Amino acid sequence: MIEDVITQGLASGWSVQDGSELDRDLEMEADVVIVGTGAGGGLSAEVLTRAGLNVVLVEEGPLKHLPDFKMEERFAYPDLYQDSASRKTKDKAINILQGRCVGGGTTVNWTSSFATPDETLNHWGRVHEVEGFSPEDMAPWFEKVKARLNIHKWPVPPNPNNEALRRGAERLGWSFDFMHRNVKGCANLGYCGMGCPINAKQSMLVTTIPAALDGGARLYTRMRAVRLTHRAGRVTELVCQALDGRGVFTTGRTMRIKARAFVLAGGAIGSPALLMRSKAPDPHDLVGKRTFLHPVTASTALFAEPIRPFSGAPQSVFSDQFLWPEGVDGPMGYKLEVPPLHPILSSTVLDHLGEDHHRLMKDFAHMQAMLSLCRDGFHPESQGGRVVLRADGSPELDYPFTDYVRDGFRRSLLSMVELQFAAGATSVWPAHRQARSYSQWKAARAAVAELPMDPQMVRLFSAHVMGGCPMGREARHSVVTSEGMHHHLENLAVIDGSVFPTSIGTNPQVSIYGMAMKNATALAARLTAAG
Repeated sequence: MIEDVITQGLASGWSVQDGSELDRDLEMEADVVIVGTGAGGGLSAEVLTRAGLNVVLVEEGPLKHLPDFKMEERFAYPDLYQDSASRKTKDKAINILQGRCVGGGTTVNWTSSFATPDETLNHWGRVHEVEGFSPEDMAPWFEKVKARLNIHKWPVPPNPNNEALRRGAERLGWSFDFMHRNVKGCANLGYCGMGCPINAKQSMLVTTIPAALDGGARLYTRMRAVRLTHRAGRVTELVCQALDGRGVFTTGRTMRIKARAFVLAGGAIGSPALLMRSKAPDPHDLVGKRTFLHPVTASTALFAEPIRPFSGAPQSVFSDQFLWPEGVDGPMGYKLEVPPLHPILSSTVLDHLGEDHHRLMKDFAHMQAMLSLCRDGFHPESQGGRVVLRADGSPELDYPFTDYVRDGFRRSLLSMVELQFAAGATSVWPAHRQARSYSQWKAARAAVAELPMDPQMVRLFSAHVMGGCPMGREARHSVVTSEGMHHHLENLAVIDGSVFPTSIGTNPQVSIYGMAMKNATALAARLTAAG
């Protein structure tokens, strides 16, 4: 029988309140308030609670767990994702997949686990004056994270979707390797993006958040953090609004929390937006700037044999052949991986019409997909985007393209198409509005070389949002210190992917875990020393 840690914890008396059920306004006090329960917030909650601190967790999404994970897209997207998996950049060119539930992105990610590349850490220290984040500094923290979350190299042979990447890379002489995953007792189902139905994924939902709740932390769900009240260089209060059962409209109920310290962990769109709504000090106009996505290009292919891209571990093989093509600050690099494919999202993303679309979906079980994580933020011509507020205070991300970025998109598409043909594809269709199905590499190469890499032409998505509150030594170049403390509000910390000065260059969950464990430990030491 599968252990349901959430049901057991609720029965044992955990302090969990669904904001949609509030019948009155709330006011309370705590040692620490954490906004967000994803990789940064969930891990920080465990560290701070174990230090003996009184912790309150605030989550905009619902508490969904094992009984709710039905492996069906129609339930997963509205229940677990920001904007029902339809959040987009301001120009609608990039679809942004973000978790909005207890556990955040860790509840819905594909479990791919990489430590921050040494090249990235060294670049941060050299260019962005980040202190204490060298590869040597971070190695013990990554080891602690690996032990806590059961991160290990996946020992199961790759599914056909991933095997195509391995086979094509091997035939071309490109580098490849097998992934680490944060799983325990994984059944190789392939539906990680819809919440793990057997609690094998070692997300914050089933690891650190239960540990924090066992230690006395309080959790408030369907509760939107609206603004921080601050004066004389300190935050005094967090103001929240309760959401209805669908998580769409506010109910009119509010919650106010006073605390000794406040931790923002709402992600690289949510945390900058909260600072902007709060009119937090920003004398150098840095908040929300240099926000990075790892823009993802993709290519689909058909194979004679069944691929069944919806079955088996979603990601288990990768290639870094093109991640650092000419060094850190050379042309845009990209990491090659595969995505799982499921019918609803695939049918809406695949850019085909009429008979072409019908034929492709008819052959869905024979479809293989490749993706490229484009590494942004290391070159002067790759500044990422910026978070802006709409009239109602909600955030959106403006993400302009440059010629540098367009060049990266084109090269990544060419690499994926070449790899798919090398793996034995009978036809390949790059994800681009003007592309067509190609049955030969030579014809595909010539066509992709001429495609315009403009917004809404090349089909893009991203599940990795970073930056907007960068860390560093100097306040004129960063929003927070290298320990995550706000330069101008002494009791405010930011502990999520927004503190990264660039994109990571790989799936960021372990980077966030390592940073969170390091900086939350430092925060706990400061608070306990102060008494």
